Amino acid sequence: MDMFNALTAFVEVVNEGAFARAARKLGVATSSVTRQVDSLEDHLAALLINRSTRRLTLTDIGIEYYDSAVQIIQDLSEANSNVIANSGKPRGTLRINLPVAFGELHIAPRLPEFLRRYPDIEIDVTLTDEIVNLTEDRADVAIRLGQIETTSLIARRICSNERVLCATPEYLKEHDTPREPSDLMSHNCLTFNYSRSNRFWSFYKDGRAEKMRVGGNLRANNSMALREAVLKHVGVALLPIWLVYPDISSGQMVRLLESWSVAPGLPGDVHAVYLPSRRGSAKVRAFIDFLIAEFNGDVEWTN
Repeated sequence: MDMFNALTAFVEVVNEGAFARAARKLGVATSSVTRQVDSLEDHLAALLINRSTRRLTLTDIGIEYYDSAVQIIQDLSEANSNVIANSGKPRGTLRINLPVAFGELHIAPRLPEFLRRYPDIEIDVTLTDEIVNLTEDRADVAIRLGQIETTSLIARRICSNERVLCATPEYLKEHDTPREPSDLMSHNCLTFNYSRSNRFWSFYKDGRAEKMRVGGNLRANNSMALREAVLKHVGVALLPIWLVYPDISSGQMVRLLESWSVAPGLPGDVHAVYLPSRRGSAKVRAFIDFLIAEFNGDVEWTN
C-alpha cells in the first residue's frame, strides 16, 4: 500500500463527501479510491468512514485521524516548497506576520515593489499585535518590535524602535513645557495598557536615572490611538520614532526632554525573525534583505 496516496484518497473522500467525487478530483477511477481507503482501514484495523447509500460519515476515530492526515499532507507540501525555495531563485508563498501599525505604515506600502522585483513570490500577510508562534501559525517571517525574548528564533535588525516623548505646541501653550522628568507629574500622560510597567517612565542623563510614575486619562493597546490623542492636544506620550517622526518634522508635535534618554537599550529595535529551519530559504532571505536596504537607505530615523 502506498500510504501517502491512501491518505490523500481518504482526505479527498471526506472533503468531497463521496468516493466518486473524490475520484474525479484526483483524476482516477472510483474503484481505485475505494481500494485505497479500504486498504488504509485494513492497515489500521479500524473503521474510519461509515458508508451508507445516502451519505458518508466519519467515525469518532476517523475524525481524529482526518485531522492528522490533513496535517501530514500539508507538512509534506511545505517541505517540498521549502526545498524548491532554497534551491535558488526566490519563489513560492511567503507567509509574513506584521504588527498592525508598523505593518500598515511601513511594510505594506513597500510590498508592491518587492513583488515587482520577485514576481515568482506570492505573499500571505497577517497583521496582529499578538506575538504569534511561527511554527503553529506556519509563518515564514515575522516583524517584531522591541526585545526578542527567545533564542529559538534568528533575528536581523531592520531599524530603530526608539521611543520619544512628545506633545503638540497647542498642548504646551496651555501647560508648562517639562524641563525635567519630575515635571511630568503635572501633565496628562497617555500610556500603553499592556502592563503596569507602562505606567512608569524611565529617563537617563549623565549616569543619572529617574523613574517616574505617570498617569493620565487615556490608556490604549495601540500606538495609533495614542498618537491621535496627542495630535488632538490631549496630553503627552512616549511613542515610537517610526510613528511620530513625520509629525515632529512637520511641527505638529514637539519632542520633549531631548537631553534625556528613554530607557537605554529598551524597548529594543525592529527585527525580522524567522525559524532556524528557514535559514536557507531564498524567499525569506530576499524579503529581509529588501527591508534592510529599504530602511537603512531611505528612512532618516533608522540610524
